[in-house]
Amino acid sequence: MTQASPHTEPDHLVVTAPSLEAGMAWLQQQLGVSMAPRIGGQHERLGTHNALLSLGAGFYLEVIAIDPAGSTPARARWFGMDELVADAPPRLAHWVARTDDIEAAVAASPIAVGEITPMSRGTLAWLITIAADGRLPCAGLMPSLIQWHSQPHPASALPDLGCRLQRLVLSHPAPAELGAALAAVGMEDARIVLQEGRQTAIEAVISTPYGERVLPG
Repeated sequence: MTQASPHTEPDHLVVTAPSLEAGMAWLQQQLGVSMAPRIGGQHERLGTHNALLSLGAGFYLEVIAIDPAGSTPARARWFGMDELVADAPPRLAHWVARTDDIEAAVAASPIAVGEITPMSRGTLAWLITIAADGRLPCAGLMPSLIQWHSQPHPASALPDLGCRLQRLVLSHPAPAELGAALAAVGMEDARIVLQEGRQTAIEAVISTPYGERVLPG
């Protein structure tokens, strides 16, 4: 019997920041919408915390920072957080893709996406891929993979401020290789745009009540 290929779709965007306050202020400057009052929480296992913004049904944006009140984890933090310097500017650093079979997707990907790691926050529980050294796969262009073990999806608890992802533009010196990796994990989404670039880069084009805005990486 032939095993079905995994199905994968965009789940959330990741903005890293030296602090939640800095990240939330930057996002408001970029998009014109406020994340206040903050909805999010703490990731006790990795010593980080976040704030969330809806991008529509089943999709959101996460601002994440090291939690100053949290403990230092025994392993590297996710999303390259340990490499952030104190005055690092907030930026779109990464994206996460939701899959219905994380083990199959990890096995199918020709780009290493990290180890499958159980995580939880409040009533939420999920599996997510994290590199042992915490670094982002393919400089952030290849998504981390997530499989939710709790319902409903976090986006359902967020107020709809009218923001939607129009395009996630991924620039890579060898876009065909990145495209093959995305296809291998079952990613088919017209909003994901691959283009050739001398260096790796990521940016998101988001429609807002004030028109289209670009989140730079």
